[in-house]
Amino acid sequence: MADNGFTIGLIQRHADPGAAANLEATLDAVRRAADEGAQVICTQELFLSPYFCQTEDHGRFALAEPIPGPTTEALAAVAREREVVVVGSLFERRAAGLYHNTAVVLDADGSLAATYRKMHIPDDPLFYEKFYFTPGDTGFKAVNTRYGRIGVLICWDQWFPEAARLTALKGAEVILYPTAIGWHPAEKQAWGEAQKDAWHTAQRAHAIANGVYVAAVNRVGHEKISGDGIEFWGSSFISDPIGRVIAQAPVDGAAILTARVDRDLLEEIRRNWPFLRDRRVDAYAGLDRRFHD
Repeated sequence: MADNGFTIGLIQRHADPGAAANLEATLDAVRRAADEGAQVICTQELFLSPYFCQTEDHGRFALAEPIPGPTTEALAAVAREREVVVVGSLFERRAAGLYHNTAVVLDADGSLAATYRKMHIPDDPLFYEKFYFTPGDTGFKAVNTRYGRIGVLICWDQWFPEAARLTALKGAEVILYPTAIGWHPAEKQAWGEAQKDAWHTAQRAHAIANGVYVAAVNRVGHEKISGDGIEFWGSSFISDPIGRVIAQAPVDGAAILTARVDRDLLEEIRRNWPFLRDRRVDAYAGLDRRFHD
């Protein structure tokens, strides 16, 4: 690992209808991000297709593939070619009738360094993920890569402080969040600004409370599979450990976002805001319960 840090890259794009086109466009974006100096590069959530969870459709299970599988191999090849770490978000077929929303971490030599299966699964209008995905069983983790120790969580996970805390406690220097979040068009006027602000605020709070970098990479564009569809709001961003947004993508267009993870800043912030030091680990019994009646 480099002593003072590494550069992360986020790929925000509009999903094409076909998996082959999405894969080729994403591989090209990985190469362009590497050309811009990125060393750890992350895709948006479920980058191979439009966001299919807008409906409950058994035919959509055909989109899933094993891990390792053809997409893992394609991501591994570009990781090896450009000597970068690639984090890809995939629809995993683990076994017949058993599917996960999974992120793979390919190290800079193309090896499969880790998999993470999404732990928190939403079930909301146009986000019917419980129909498709079994909750993850990998636990929260951080993994050493050639350039740094990274943690990966996925979309709905980003609202849960426990997930960010446990990932940080595993030693993550940055938490990456492949994401698919947007507006129901009918709600946008009344709630849109508040919803997007809450999303930014939650991620920045994770960065501050845990003394880590946080990087959320969203898709962009209007995708209509059911009803009025979803208007994905882009706005991928990277926060430093004091909560400053140091890079942000547009709301309405594709982008490659890069920023530096500075280990000296991580050290400085944690020395001055020693939240991990002052945790009362003896007093947190009950966090493993759903609710205290």
